[in-house]
Amino acid sequence: MTKLIVCLTGMPGAGKTTIAEALSSKGFDKITMGDAVRAEATRRKIEPTGSNLGKLMLDLREKNGPGAVAELIKDQILNSSSDVVLVDGVRSLAEVEVLKKIGTVKVLAIHASGDTRFKFLTGRGRSDAPSDREDFTKRDSREIGVGMSESIALADETISNNNLTIEHLVNTAYDIIKGWIK
Repeated sequence: MTKLIVCLTGMPGAGKTTIAEALSSKGFDKITMGDAVRAEATRRKIEPTGSNLGKLMLDLREKNGPGAVAELIKDQILNSSSDVVLVDGVRSLAEVEVLKKIGTVKVLAIHASGDTRFKFLTGRGRSDAPSDREDFTKRDSREIGVGMSESIALADETISNNNLTIEHLVNTAYDIIKGWIK
């Protein structure tokens, strides 16, 4: 069977990681695009701040093409023992095209308002969390600049995560993905 690669896309803090982590308990493998960039930062001895990771992501794309970050995770997907792999944090159609060469790809967009996302991002305590609204807005602009809006607009399905419980968000995503498994 060809692997089903479910690309979770959406602006930072929309709920992609929450879905990916919860669904890994259903037997799906989870690969995080941001982890690939963080691992590259570690290899290059770059401190993993939001600003540094953003610059590195742009640098990788500039040197290796717009699908560069997806290229970093291809082996992980191919070596996965699961028939369904969730890719957390797909940012562009170029990345989707890279993944289509190795499996069946579906794109699930998670949407949430700016206020909801800012609250989620500042509450999760990661090294790249925005320090204030200005930092948050800059990060959003950078994400849109690499094609995030296209991957969201052209997604196979979209979930609006503004007033959902975590359980409802995860169950909605699971039902959509179950419908894609043939």
